[in-house]
Amino acid sequence: MRALPTRLGRVARMTPAEISARVAMAVRRGADRVVHASRKPAWHRRDLVSALATDAPGVAEAAAALDGGDDSAAHVALSRHFAARPRRWPIAPSGRDALVAVIRARFPQAAADATTRARAIADGRFDLLGYRALEFGSPIDWHLDPVHGRVAPRRFWTDVPYLSEACGDHKIVWELNRHQHWLALGRAHWLSADRHAAATFTDHLAGWLAANPPLIGMNWASMLELAFRAISWIWALHFFTDAAPASGAAADGTREDPWTVDLLLGLDRQLRLVEGNLSTWFSPNTHLIGEALALYVAGRALPELRRAPVWARVGRRVLIEEIARQITDDGGHAERSFHYHRYTLDFYLLALAVARLTGDDAAPFGEAAQRLARFARIVADDRGRLARVGDDDGGQLFPICGREAADASDSLGVAAWLLQDPSLALGPPTEEVLWMAGEEAASVRTPPGVPLAVRSISLEASGYTVCRSPRGDHLVFDAGPHGFLNGGHAHADALSIVLTVAGRPFLIDPGTASYTIDREARDRFRSTRLHNTLTLDGRSQSTPSGSFHWATTTAATRGVWRSAEGLDVVDGWHDGYAPIRHARAITARRGCWIVEDRVEGGGRHRAELHWHVDPAWTVEVVDAALARARHASGARVWIVSPDAPLERFTGSTMSPELGWHSPVYGVVEPCTTLRAAREAEAPFGIRTVIVEGDDLPDEFRQRAC
Repeated sequence: MRALPTRLGRVARMTPAEISARVAMAVRRGADRVVHASRKPAWHRRDLVSALATDAPGVAEAAAALDGGDDSAAHVALSRHFAARPRRWPIAPSGRDALVAVIRARFPQAAADATTRARAIADGRFDLLGYRALEFGSPIDWHLDPVHGRVAPRRFWTDVPYLSEACGDHKIVWELNRHQHWLALGRAHWLSADRHAAATFTDHLAGWLAANPPLIGMNWASMLELAFRAISWIWALHFFTDAAPASGAAADGTREDPWTVDLLLGLDRQLRLVEGNLSTWFSPNTHLIGEALALYVAGRALPELRRAPVWARVGRRVLIEEIARQITDDGGHAERSFHYHRYTLDFYLLALAVARLTGDDAAPFGEAAQRLARFARIVADDRGRLARVGDDDGGQLFPICGREAADASDSLGVAAWLLQDPSLALGPPTEEVLWMAGEEAASVRTPPGVPLAVRSISLEASGYTVCRSPRGDHLVFDAGPHGFLNGGHAHADALSIVLTVAGRPFLIDPGTASYTIDREARDRFRSTRLHNTLTLDGRSQSTPSGSFHWATTTAATRGVWRSAEGLDVVDGWHDGYAPIRHARAITARRGCWIVEDRVEGGGRHRAELHWHVDPAWTVEVVDAALARARHASGARVWIVSPDAPLERFTGSTMSPELGWHSPVYGVVEPCTTLRAAREAEAPFGIRTVIVEGDDLPDEFRQRAC
């Protein structure tokens, strides 16, 4: 009985614009449902005729052929058109030879790597998220979660319970259906002239269309997923257009499958659904930006589709409006997730590239990308790796070369080239930069001079403080807001730190593990205990309520910030344990970090500090106040805890919570967790000293004793 008042209250808070938009969506969905109930949904190639803008001769020829029932002739006309038209996408068939020559010269192993990855895909083995060599059957079952052995129902798209465990893990299903593996196939097709890659692509396209008729099934249920898929299809159009014989006849004399017709028809239908169901009122975060990106780049890159000008206009408007809403003054993304920040950076980089190529005003996208890239360069370590702060689902916008999701060096390289800002680059241009440069790849060079050194800095709006040294030390301290809107991708990590020592990750954020398929793991990996901060009386600072909501949230406040040559000092506090306040002060100097935690208030309390150590380190507790960590390279780090005894946990049944991390979505592996616990009358403190070096200096050894 409490649901009705809640819904009425929600309606009362809606603006007239939101009510109008929701009513319009409901009417459209109702009309679509009536059509679905009255006839079996199916793809009809002739429907593309009304979707085409026939200004260009080749497109008009294709429309006439479709009208006459000659699908193969339409395919040939479209293929010729796209092969010859001016460049409107980072790559173009006309620039293939030049781009391939540059990539082969600079990356001699790229062709072999591309072939290996493409052959695995052709054999039906997919590396998705944290899973390796997943098999979805032959032919592919596009609705299957093979990890959990579940298949989503084929219902009208609004009726599919995709967040239910009955459908399996929607992330796994959707990751395959983003069709980003088509980029890997395209890479192999261009670099190694692998005909298997083109055949695999056309087989997958035909199979997907057959298994996913318009508006039916899980793969129509998320507008963001349609957006990602649309972008992949546009890449595929440019990669495989040259695979069509000029006559439309295959080698055996049969008519070739008119895949360009099918692809454009599918693109048009999916983008029309995105246009009518933007996440403006449902998930107005990176979902909305990603959907707007697909509309914008499709609208600018594909004027052959009649609806393209509307998509470009709507997508551009939303992308520009969301800059002020979702990008903080210091360039961070408001969702408090480094992974989703990287997504946002890539979104605006692609928008910038397409705007320039198509003669649109690129200035707003360039300004947004500049701010986002600067933030990413600051919070990334000197190898370009991003800590798993906030949610990390392991997805990417442009995974053409198989780079790890945590490695943002390719995004920063693309930003350095597009923005002509060498301070963003971490080294020579990566292969991904050349693919984004397309015909201009030969002019992409290592910027002259040494990239500007990134100094220690406190980012006021997002609340992160970054302390770093020239030798590769890198600490990130979180003393800012909990999250954006409902905090869907935030964690209970106020005052937590992550630490890289001399270029080697040491204290890590244990990651995300799962979204909906394992609710216990979801809440555990978001909890305060699984972050490098303090818990009080077994409580978490913020309390989750569902996979993407919170019952209570905690924001931290940064206090003092001083930075001088070789010395950084910062502190902050939060009231998540009210009436008790947790305060933390950090002193960072070359190879040494002092963390002082204070429990301020009254009464007797048990405070616990957890230090989650990267699995590349072997950790042993030397005595109650001292632990030693040895890296695989031989480096050593000492952890001194004079105020609270240290306990060591390494993934086992001894502690199902501590001693585990999730390096990428879907994978949970052992690591080492150190716990320092103290029970006392407040106020009291716990000091921790972390020192790098073969031997522990006497001044710290005395504190440990």
